[in-house]
Amino acid sequence: MSGLRSFVARRLLLGAVQTGTVVVLVFALTEALPGDAAVALAGDQPDPARIEAIREAMRLDRPAYERLADWTAGLVRGDFGTSLVSGRPVGHYIADGFGPTLVLAALTVALLIPAGFGLGVLAARREGRRTDRWISSVTLAVYAVPEFALGTLLVTVLALRLGWLPPTAVGYGTDLLAHPSALVLPVLVLASRPVCSLSRLVRAGMIDALGSPYVAQARRYGVSPARVTWTHALPGALAPAAQHLARTIDWLLCGVIVVEALYAIPGLGTVLLDAVAERDMPVVQGLAVVFGTVTVVLNLGTDLVLRRLAPRAGVAA
Repeated sequence: MSGLRSFVARRLLLGAVQTGTVVVLVFALTEALPGDAAVALAGDQPDPARIEAIREAMRLDRPAYERLADWTAGLVRGDFGTSLVSGRPVGHYIADGFGPTLVLAALTVALLIPAGFGLGVLAARREGRRTDRWISSVTLAVYAVPEFALGTLLVTVLALRLGWLPPTAVGYGTDLLAHPSALVLPVLVLASRPVCSLSRLVRAGMIDALGSPYVAQARRYGVSPARVTWTHALPGALAPAAQHLARTIDWLLCGVIVVEALYAIPGLGTVLLDAVAERDMPVVQGLAVVFGTVTVVLNLGTDLVLRRLAPRAGVAA
């Protein structure tokens, strides 16, 4: 128990340092961007006096370290700043976009886990046979197709040609659960490549686990094949799959820009694209901090899960 507490404390300290580093890097990178936000907001024919007034209102005339200190203090209080374009709090943008992105991520993970693990286990149990070859070939082919290409293909066939599904989520607002048909195509596109990579990882881990001595010993004791597969072999194949699943969830929650733009989903990715197009730096900074923090938290959770699945790996870490 003391070793687990020490491990968690080290990971929490590392996570805090990483989060602080993310905040500083986000501020530094946005400061290094070319151009002047005050000039962009002043219009096509900016007046020097108007530019100066905007800079003063935005506190751009203050030193960078003072603005970083004020911004960091605001983040600690949960204040992400104010949009330069609309004057709305940045937190409202994040709250509005987080709902659709979370819905997409949750539905994708709900499809990804059973499909990825099921295909991987099935391929491993049929290693070298026709089923294994078919699963390996199809997953490799699908994984090679980029999201935007697969999304365009599905829209053309299922939405425009056959008319089975709506091509985009335009007109549905942020309550996507009330319009499940608008979620089918985005979820299929989002899950396609992760299912392929997860199934291949599970297959490789299961093949190693099924050939291990403890599985052979379980078979000698007369344990049923189903119990050997799901109780003895699968836990040993979960570590790399858990890492990949955490990276996938991170990718989903941090705004899947291509898919959200393709299907007009009003999620975090769309909010980020709009903010970049309008040079709304406080919104960009706030989203970047949220994305970085989500990544740190998910990695911390993954470390704890791997510690449980593979204790020796956690001790070595």
